[in-house]
Amino acid sequence: MADEKRISLRLPTDLHARLVEQARADRRSLNSEIIHLLEVALTNAGGNGESP
Repeated sequence: MADEKRISLRLPTDLHARLVEQARADRRSLNSEIIHLLEVALTNAGGNGESP
């Protein structure tokens, strides 16, 4: 990723724990896991920018 944007994100504790566990299971960093999940979600949503 040549261009990156840093953001500050607040997560509920239980969601954070779930993401950490999923990242560990997938052998990814937490950051990489969140990026992966967002990319999958946007691809599955058709990437049309519309809210569900």
